[in-house]
Parts: sequence; structure tokens; C-alpha cells
Amino acid sequence: MTDIRDADHIERRTLLAAGAAGAALAALPALPALAQATTQATTPSPAGSVFGAETFTLANGMKGVVIPMSRAPVVAHMVWYRVGAADETTGQSGLAHFLEHLMFKGTTTLPAGQFSRRVAREGGRDNAFTGHDYTAYFQQVAADRLPLVMGMEADRMTNLLLDEKDIAPERLVVIEERRQVVDNNPRSRFRERLQNAFFVNHPYGRPIIGWESEIRAITRDNLLAFYRQHYRPSNAILVVQGAADTEAVRRMAEDTYGRVTGGPAPERARPQEPPPLGTRRVTVRDARVREPSLSRMYPAPSARADQGVADALDVAAHVLGSGPSSILWKALVDSGLAASTGAWYGGDTVDQTEFALSAAPRPGVAPERVEAALDETIAKAVQAEVAGEQVESAIRQLTAGAAFARDSLMGGARTIGAALTVGLPIESVEAWPTRIRTVTPERVTAALRAVLKEEGSITGWLLPAEGNRS
Repeated sequence: MTDIRDADHIERRTLLAAGAAGAALAALPALPALAQATTQATTPSPAGSVFGAETFTLANGMKGVVIPMSRAPVVAHMVWYRVGAADETTGQSGLAHFLEHLMFKGTTTLPAGQFSRRVAREGGRDNAFTGHDYTAYFQQVAADRLPLVMGMEADRMTNLLLDEKDIAPERLVVIEERRQVVDNNPRSRFRERLQNAFFVNHPYGRPIIGWESEIRAITRDNLLAFYRQHYRPSNAILVVQGAADTEAVRRMAEDTYGRVTGGPAPERARPQEPPPLGTRRVTVRDARVREPSLSRMYPAPSARADQGVADALDVAAHVLGSGPSSILWKALVDSGLAASTGAWYGGDTVDQTEFALSAAPRPGVAPERVEAALDETIAKAVQAEVAGEQVESAIRQLTAGAAFARDSLMGGARTIGAALTVGLPIESVEAWPTRIRTVTPERVTAALRAVLKEEGSITGWLLPAEGNRS
């Protein structure tokens, strides 16, 4: 249950219907009385939007999003909380992820382990994931099971037990997960240390799964305080995608989530990065590594800070590092220096993010030659104007991907949920292809010049152990 970066590719499975969901929902103990206020009316999606999402807001502040999709009688049900690893108190890394695990350990009305068992018994599947800016829980079920999972999710939003007898063994599960996912994976360990060195002051440098010493030190009081502060309707977003009617979902939400109270959403107050100063280097050697790999990261604005620059950086990453037609590939791979290259920009964050480049030398090529070639290529890219045909090709490929996203049962729910939790409006997702088509070579060049600066950058090498080079 770690951060799932490729959640759009979660495998779909056949979901079976078996009996009336209403009867199952009725078997759950009642939630508290309805909050006093009026639910805001449904807002339809504008014409030409990617997913056609419709929205509403409950009286207690919980936002609802429905993405109609009638190809099969199934739904994806997600609840996103605007809290993640970057919202933890210093010294309590891993708290958000640890709590995510414990959300499956029982409430005052549902025994430990029964949440997932009940979903499976109804023919569905469920899971959760944690990021720096959010924690999300989801179920994929037959459409007539939607009232059941909404009632269960609303129950654990307010009635979680956090029993000591569950905390101790689950702590060991999380520590073992860290060992498998990070400690036993040289690339993950390298990425963790690189991220930690890149962010000087911001908690994005903190590992989502946490440092082992701090995971061991988390107490029940820490978990309970975090749960009470962040797990409330006003800090949550409901997203339903699939065979669902918006008005019907809104009524179900009122009958389940609408009965939960909790006060206003907490403020997200985080330490920020100081102005960039100098360059940094991280070198990690590991006996399990056979071939070197290079990573370069530059500070970059998030889409929340500047949507126009973020759109240009989306295109720029594609132009620089996406496949055989990209600038880095032609300069480093076609020349015989590198086996692979890449570029990545992640703008869907609350705070400052990164623009990253990568390269892996061919066997026998000295890492220094690849780094020098990368530096030369970047210098040329920011000095010259990016070619119009390169930008046009990138835009065609990027916008074609948006059409495929509509075919995924989780695609829209994942994309819209992540955007809303970081503070972006739903239009930032729905109008993305339209905006991307307006990006010009001049905007891409300007964005690269603004971001690809030595000041504040970090260069990392993951290398074989001395005497272990192939």
C-alpha cells in the first residue's frame, strides 16, 4: 500500500453482482445524524471536457465528483484525503502511510480485516495508496454495490479504532514493506537519498514510507491525533467513475458521508524551500548494480503555481526525453554514448516540484562522457529555439493519450482526484488537451530557459561497487 505512481494501470478484474446492496448497507450500524445545511446543486461538466465529470458539494464540505461511464455495470469508488507524507510533523515520517494501513484494521462497527473481506465477498477489490500530498482509498465493485462501499468508507472516516493490538503487528508489516520496496532495491534507495538531498527544507524530501527509526517511534497518540485532524468530510473528495448517475450518487453520499461531521479542513502549512544556491551531487555505489545511471533534477514550479508554465514543461519533457525522436535520445543514444535517456515533469503537487532528466551509459562508456554530453545537449537546447515540428509532434502524442485515458475505469478518478487534492480546479484536468494544443515553441523554450539552470540543481549517479563494473 505504498505510493502508486502508475495507478492508471491498475488491472481491471471481473466484478460479480450478488444480491441487493441496500440490504448489506442496512446491516451497517447507523452513522451520526445528518449535518445541518444544504447540499450544493450538481455542476455539469463543460462541453469538450476529457472525462465529462460532474460535481456537487455536501453540507459538511465534502466534494463529490461523478464520471459517468456506461460500458459495463461496474464503478470505481474513491475517497481522497488532502493529506500525505508532506503534512506529517517533523520526526514522524511514515505516519500518513502507517495510518493508511491501519484504516483496514477495524472500526467500532466493523471488525479488523472485515472491510476488504466484505468487498471481496461482494465480488469487488479494494486497496489504498499514499503520496506526499494525498492519501486515497478505492474499491471497484458492481454498480449496485456502491451504497455498500460508500457506507463502509463513511464508517471508517469517523469510527476507526486504532487498537494497540493492531498497531504493533502492522508496524512490523510496514517495516518489512520498507525493506522490500526500498532497502532491497538499489534504485529505490538511490532515489530516496537523491530526493532527500534535493529538497533542502521542504518535506517532499521525506520518504513517503518513512525512515525506519521514525516508523518504530510512532505512537497510538500520534496516529489518533493525525486521524482526527485530517480524516473529516471537509478534507475529503469523493470520486465515482463508471455506471453511475450523478443525482443518485449525490443522494447516496448524503445518506452516508453526509452524516459525518468534523469541522473545517485543516490548513496545509508546510516549510518551503529557500532560494536555490549552488549545485549538489550524490553518488551511491552498490554491489547489486551492474550498470551506472545518471539522474539530474532541477527545481520547477507546480501547475498550482503557474498552469501556463506547467503546460509548457509537460511538452518540454516530451520533446527532451520521450523516445527515439527526442532531443536527448538523438544526442546521447544515437551517438552511441547512452543506452537510454528520459525526461520527466510532475506538476500535480501542492508546492515546488522538479523537472528531471536521466541517462544510462552504454557498457564501456565512462559516466563522465555521458554527463558531459548531457550538459552540452541541455546548453544547446536552452540557447536555441525548440523546433516547431518537435513541439507539434509532442502535442499530438500527448493529446492522443488523453483519449485512451477515457477507456480506463480508474483513469479519470485517479487523475481528477489527484488534481483536486493538490488544489487544482477540475477544469485543469478537463481542459488539459485544449490548453496543451496552444503551447508554442516559444513557450517551451522559455520554460526550459527558466528551469534548466545549474543553480539549485542536483546530479546523482548510481554506480556499481568499486571493482564490480561490467
